[in-house]
Amino acid sequence: MTDTSFAADAAGPGLLRPGRTVPADLAARYRAEGLWNDDTLGSLVSASAARSPASLVRVYSETRPWSGTAADVDRAARALAGSLRAEGVAAGDVIVMQLPNWAEAVVTFWAAAYLGAVIVPVVHFYGAREVGHILREVRPRVVVTADRFRRADYLPLYESLLDGQPGCRWLVAGATPPGRLPGRARPFSRFAAGDPVGAAAVVDPDSPAVVAFTSGTTRNPKGVLHSHRTLSAELRQLGSRGAAAGGPRRGPAPLTGAPVGHFSGMLGALLSPLVRGAPVHLLDHWDPATVLRLMVDENLTVAGGATYFLTSLLDHPDCAEEHWRRLPACGLGGSAVPEAVARRAAGLGIKVFRSYGSTEHPSVTGSSLADPEDKRLTTDGRPLPGVEIRLDEDGEILTRGPELFPGYTDPELTASVFGAGGWYRTGDVGVIDDEGYLTITDRVSDIIIRGGENISAKEVEELFLTIGGVQEVAVVSAPDPRLGEHAAAVFTMRPGRTAPTLDQVRAHLADAGLARQKWPEELHHLRHLPRTPSGKVRKAQLRQQLRGPGLEDIA
Repeated sequence: MTDTSFAADAAGPGLLRPGRTVPADLAARYRAEGLWNDDTLGSLVSASAARSPASLVRVYSETRPWSGTAADVDRAARALAGSLRAEGVAAGDVIVMQLPNWAEAVVTFWAAAYLGAVIVPVVHFYGAREVGHILREVRPRVVVTADRFRRADYLPLYESLLDGQPGCRWLVAGATPPGRLPGRARPFSRFAAGDPVGAAAVVDPDSPAVVAFTSGTTRNPKGVLHSHRTLSAELRQLGSRGAAAGGPRRGPAPLTGAPVGHFSGMLGALLSPLVRGAPVHLLDHWDPATVLRLMVDENLTVAGGATYFLTSLLDHPDCAEEHWRRLPACGLGGSAVPEAVARRAAGLGIKVFRSYGSTEHPSVTGSSLADPEDKRLTTDGRPLPGVEIRLDEDGEILTRGPELFPGYTDPELTASVFGAGGWYRTGDVGVIDDEGYLTITDRVSDIIIRGGENISAKEVEELFLTIGGVQEVAVVSAPDPRLGEHAAAVFTMRPGRTAPTLDQVRAHLADAGLARQKWPEELHHLRHLPRTPSGKVRKAQLRQQLRGPGLEDIA
């Protein structure tokens, strides 16, 4: 027996077919050890909402605050699912959701689960370039967006992008009156008041459930496919991780500030608390002063995530002992974890433990509070239940496990990362010590992970090269005390041309439509870039220099 995982159909975007195959003996072991079962997102949502109907769901927002229970969200989700089903939306159809951390995001996600639809969460700051690619890749039957959020105005964006997809329904959440919406847009509130569905749709556990788009080495975001089976395995992994971490079962409830359009925010807010019967606390815009106030006023904590979420709190002048007490333990992962940050937190009484994973393989290694402090602070932990890791001759990390993704929306990309036996090439380089603890040391794949968000160096480089006079550029990661790392552009100029300033570079990239989070945050103008004998730029050397003595810029 093998699992019937899926990948994108080579015949065109939006079509899914069986893809990566898990060896029969491995699939049998996952089942025997309880790592795989036949849960679907719909069955999990239905059973969990019925088990803990009074669990609190609360959104902290300047524009759309909301408070209710799991039962309230469940009713709205069933009503939305009923409205969409009445319009012909069925299991396997694709629903794209670009929403901030609002109640409508929870409702939409659960409604998709009831329908057996494939949900595609999109981070709220993605603009026309990224969103256009995603829409072409998955061909949604439904898109659900905000009207506007902070600097983003989604109405003109989607009015333009949906011109080529006449059969796609567009639901808009927000305060814009129906009469002022674009012609094809319809108010979300009307759909969330329809006739509710009963039981969740019955679907194959190996069928697609989520497509999470993440930037990588390619110019466009990669569509990472997850099945109901891999996601339910990840939820069980997260549950066991929480128990192993030794954190208190009672006490402050966690606040999620990571965007639910990001895979980690989606898991942490829309699924994991539900199956644990825990409250959901969402913040739609991460502001350290607001978070610190909420920690005290609402008795909340920040359970962890990318390094930035912790450092932004510790660095804020309002942070005090009353906040440290509400941070008894903090799991860090999803971006570089400087040892200095981990030791600083430990010095304040915060028990830090690190982990390693990705959108493709969410839970690979991790530590628990039972591990020696030095291992928790300086390594990324040991393989989690059911997970295997090994290093190739160059030190690249290969993984496999029950929550490993089945493939990408791009079948060629899928084929490029999977080897014999179902092993996945992570693109990361590491070392494993004698006790089995993994430490990430470098990256093969050309990405920068800024506060948990992936930035494609190639995408930034292509646009940087369109700046007048730039001869060559290498975009690499540089250490960042708050975010773990950020993008640094190391470049050369044509003879006689003046190097651009950082403000000029940012203005150019803004005009090109590149998301602000991807802009370089430091520039280094050199006469020559270091190269290998074959002529390739030594990016590893640049990264090392930026983490050590630094680069000597041309004045």
